[in-house]
Amino acid sequence: MTDHDPHVASPVKLTAEDRPDQPPVTPELEDLYRGFESALLVPLWTRIGDLMPEHPRSKARPHRWEWKTLLDLAGRAGDLVPVGRGGERRAIALANPSLGGRPYATPTLWAAIQYLMPGEDAPEHRHTQNAFRFVVEGEGVWTVVERDPVPMRRGDFLPQAGLNWHAHHNAADEPMAWIDGLDIPFQYDVEGQFFDFGRDELSEEEHQAPPRSRAERLWGHPGLVPVSQFASRQGTPLLRYRWEDTDAALTDQLELEREGHPGTVEPGHALVRYTNPTTADDVLPTIRAQFHRIRSGAETAPRRETGSSVYQVFDGSGRVTVGEVSWSVQRGDLFVVPSWMPLSIRSEASPSDSDSGALDLFQFSDAPILTKLNLFRTHATHATHVEEKHA
Repeated sequence: MTDHDPHVASPVKLTAEDRPDQPPVTPELEDLYRGFESALLVPLWTRIGDLMPEHPRSKARPHRWEWKTLLDLAGRAGDLVPVGRGGERRAIALANPSLGGRPYATPTLWAAIQYLMPGEDAPEHRHTQNAFRFVVEGEGVWTVVERDPVPMRRGDFLPQAGLNWHAHHNAADEPMAWIDGLDIPFQYDVEGQFFDFGRDELSEEEHQAPPRSRAERLWGHPGLVPVSQFASRQGTPLLRYRWEDTDAALTDQLELEREGHPGTVEPGHALVRYTNPTTADDVLPTIRAQFHRIRSGAETAPRRETGSSVYQVFDGSGRVTVGEVSWSVQRGDLFVVPSWMPLSIRSEASPSDSDSGALDLFQFSDAPILTKLNLFRTHATHATHVEEKHA
């Protein structure tokens, strides 16, 4: 006995197939399949190849978005679309071409360009989605997290764990754009998200951003934690990871390599990961954020990872290959690497297009989700050996 409404067409459609791995096609089998359809049942033997493939087969497609196009369209939206309740943010999401028009960069990650006009406030709200802002150019905007004004400047990474009240203000004479990253698709599909409206206006004090936020004064000292505030947290309490510190760390790795000491992940490839100072784990529960610097002329070994990533070129130029797709990239461009597709990057940067003379890339991924589920795996092919890791 089932409670299926006989007047509603069953979405289950089964076809008996004459294949070696399938039962013989007979009238009795056809009748059995019609019974399965009516009872809303799907036998595993008809779908095992789709449900349990030999390796990940992502719904997402490798794709690149050019920064100059994003910036132009965001600027036009700035003239036409107000910021305020309802739309909340002038944020324009990347839509992967193989995800049916949904505003998803990958099946788990949301990425967008956000654009704020001079003097504008993006109103306060909070949500369970973990989020960050990364600034590829400009300054003069600050985000206000739990009433703590946090400056945003080129190269700064500003993470924010879920359910923190936040708003934005542009005190500059020019518009400013940055990228937002969130775990919206993941939380939407597991049906666990919440959202709350906050205040409509910021206070006078929040319209004045000090050089350093209160969070940075407490947590922004390398290797040192404030004992009065120390406790393990799911999201980082440090609200701004400064470009000066990221740049110095990458520079030192490549200099150590030149001096013959270990420091890079592979020849010519410096890599740092943003971490939570209370746990040394990923900076957000569902998002891993990293920064790559690839010396001019160097090329990374092809690497696959379970889960998906979004990259933004911070500086320089190069050639990126994802699976069978290859693009030339330059400052601001964003691209997607779907699950288990090999990625390799060749740096073609020079002092004329990069302050560091190298190709600099910001990356964020869903690796913490897969790590918690014991599903994160990497596979790299080097010239002389294959490296495989489970995390």
